[in-house]
Amino acid sequence: MATTTSLEPHVSSEVLRGLARHLNCLGEANKSTRKRALECIKRETVDKKLSGVVLQELFSALLKPLLKCLSDPTERCREIAITLISEFVRCVPEPQESLPYLMPCLAQRFGEKEILEPAEELRLSATEMLTLTVEVCGKQLAPYLNEMINILQRTLVDPFPDVKRESCKCTVNLANSLPEHFHMQAESLVKPLMQTIAHQHSKVRASVIEAAGAVILHGTGKNVDDVLSHLAQRLFDDSPQVRKAVTVVVGDWLLNLRDRYSYFHKLTPLLLSGLTDEIPEIRLLAADLWQQVGAQWEKENEDDLKDKLDFLLSPPPFYPAGVERPGLGCRELVARNLYRLVPAIGRDLSDWLVATRVRTSQLLSVLLLHAEERATQHLQPLLALLYRACADSEKEVVRNCLAAAKLLGTFVPPEVFLHLLLDDVKAPSCASRPWRALMVLQAVLGGCPRALLAPHLPQIAGTLAQPDVCQEYQQLAYLEQLLACVDALLRQGHSDCRPVSLQLLQVLVTVQSLSAEPHVSHKALASVQRLCEVQGLGSATELYRQHMAQLLAWLSASVNAWSAFSPQRLQMHIVVVQSGPVIGEFVKQLMPLLNTCLQPERDQEMRMNVLTMLAKLLLDGGKTLDSQGLFREESEKFLVDVLLPNLVWRAGRTVAALRTSALSCLLALLHGGGVVPQQLLCLEERLSPQLLSSLDEDSPMGRLLACRCLSTLLRRVGSSLREEALNKIYPELVKRLDDSSEDVRGEALRALGLWLSSLGGNYDSELCASHLQFLFQQLLLHLDDPDGAVQNQVLEVLKTASSVRPALLRKEVESAREKHRTCQHCDRLLQHIDSMNAGGGGGGGPSAH
Repeated sequence: MATTTSLEPHVSSEVLRGLARHLNCLGEANKSTRKRALECIKRETVDKKLSGVVLQELFSALLKPLLKCLSDPTERCREIAITLISEFVRCVPEPQESLPYLMPCLAQRFGEKEILEPAEELRLSATEMLTLTVEVCGKQLAPYLNEMINILQRTLVDPFPDVKRESCKCTVNLANSLPEHFHMQAESLVKPLMQTIAHQHSKVRASVIEAAGAVILHGTGKNVDDVLSHLAQRLFDDSPQVRKAVTVVVGDWLLNLRDRYSYFHKLTPLLLSGLTDEIPEIRLLAADLWQQVGAQWEKENEDDLKDKLDFLLSPPPFYPAGVERPGLGCRELVARNLYRLVPAIGRDLSDWLVATRVRTSQLLSVLLLHAEERATQHLQPLLALLYRACADSEKEVVRNCLAAAKLLGTFVPPEVFLHLLLDDVKAPSCASRPWRALMVLQAVLGGCPRALLAPHLPQIAGTLAQPDVCQEYQQLAYLEQLLACVDALLRQGHSDCRPVSLQLLQVLVTVQSLSAEPHVSHKALASVQRLCEVQGLGSATELYRQHMAQLLAWLSASVNAWSAFSPQRLQMHIVVVQSGPVIGEFVKQLMPLLNTCLQPERDQEMRMNVLTMLAKLLLDGGKTLDSQGLFREESEKFLVDVLLPNLVWRAGRTVAALRTSALSCLLALLHGGGVVPQQLLCLEERLSPQLLSSLDEDSPMGRLLACRCLSTLLRRVGSSLREEALNKIYPELVKRLDDSSEDVRGEALRALGLWLSSLGGNYDSELCASHLQFLFQQLLLHLDDPDGAVQNQVLEVLKTASSVRPALLRKEVESAREKHRTCQHCDRLLQHIDSMNAGGGGGGGPSAH
């Protein structure tokens, strides 16, 4: 060994003598000569794998010439020179001896404002050489820290991405190698790093984040705020590699930053955001780092946490299922900084970037899961930001915030959150979006344990059923959230909701009455069914039977103030229609309500709507209003006090439409059997004049309904009517034979046929011959009607008349045939009369005269 060591100076001398000529050639003007000389030097030194001692001697001798070659105009020469220096630095035992010459030269070439090296590949090689120098020299670089910083300030913003990445690596190594000195110059690197942190290459961004982490960790700590905003933006980076780098750096700061206690409230959200990352690896990494941070903080503050460590280790009784509870240190860290975090969350939830709002809404749930019951003291600002977030256009933001609101319901006592929430429900802060408080309420109720919620159900249901809450707004979103609140109560309270069943049914009825959307009505009906289930009832009709008396009293309380736009009128419609046969059990309570709202002085459009509803019900009265036979007891009074006053003629189109609705209701009443014949006979003197007056309505539909009402009246009690009453009816019907509406003409002819069929033993055809003669003449006139269908219908009516007074009819027919010699219908009618006489149909009774 001693012999080998003694020979090494000799070897180095021999090599140097062999390189003398090549060293001289480095000054030649010919670039090929210089290049060959550098290649020979490389071949005779580093390529021969000489010992470190020999290479140290050679490096000392060759360093200055090689450094000069860094400025060679030929790129290949500069490349070989950089490679030679790098290999010497890597192989020699004491590379620090080269620093007095190497560092100033590199600083001059790569650390000035204008970088002298034009080739990006050579700038990369030089940066790699600098990184190598840091690795092998370590603390020996302290005197040259200024030169290193100058170089890195330039290379960190180099146009070549690979140079940026290598510079970041060099920065990390330098910070770790010189922690005692680096902090004095660390601030100088923050600006170039932040200029590069948004580079288009994800690998560059990740490297910059790692370098920034090292710079801040080994710096003075003054520049944390300058870096945080940039790191926060990188949390939304598309590259998982970049987000992972942020997680690692923030976790490292929380564990090792000297002034970390001053920045817990700023760093904690960045690390906790990683818990909701879409990449499982990042979520696990963030969870592990956060656990370490919490454990370290818990250990450092053990004295303050002594009581909690001894007595509060078990989770709350209603902790969310399937969720692992964070450690005590983690929970305390969040809870103690929540007063600073909540305002920041509120600002970020209003950010113009969707990604920021989404990640912030995810973070909110994580924070509340850590804060647990200590979120109570921050409830008001938390509710305010949840209201804003629920109006977000991004569905994911709304979904995440509702999940956070559910956690509030789990941890905050219901008497506390209801005090604030119900006030906001009754008096929304935003008139354009009044449903926000309801949306938050339904989410909070969804998280509240059943045992804690049960005592407050009357208060909640009573608030929802207040007119100012459930009847004030007709916006679709508002009605949907009102439904959601009822569903949340039924889902959480279940059988505990029985005492508030009436209030919940009132809300569901109101939602159906105000909604114009079918899907909302379907949801409300499904909620009605769930309300039946929680009470053990088989159907909605049983539910209505249970509450019908209270519902009618509820409606009656405001009936005097109803108008066409009142929701109560629509509520009555829903109650009466959906209750089916049950409403027939409560006719005595319903009739005063109908009587009040259908008085002639009340709103015309409202009366029209109510009458239309009644018409539909009366058509099937046996299954609705008259299911128990009780309506018949009230029908006479209803007809006299309600329908007939609404048939009185008054000027105006709206009043005309109202009369049409009243006629429709009357027709349904007559058809449905709600009035018995005896009652009709008693009311005929008051009913017939109104119907005959209605035959002159301007509306074709009104005239048609009046004809149909008369037809029904004649069919049911025509044979029992007096002569005077019958003789007042047919002239008005005859007038309708010339009506502009074909439907009215047809219905008038059918009514006349029924009128003729009604002439029984009580009708003296001899005494009333003039009436019959006039009727026959008018009918025969219409046998010449241009419409063949009308002719046939008139013929059938006349055939019916042949059984009343055939001789008088024959006389009128023959007279008509003489005037209209080609009248085929007259011949057919005469044949029919003859056949009736031949068969004995004309004998006996008043028709024989």
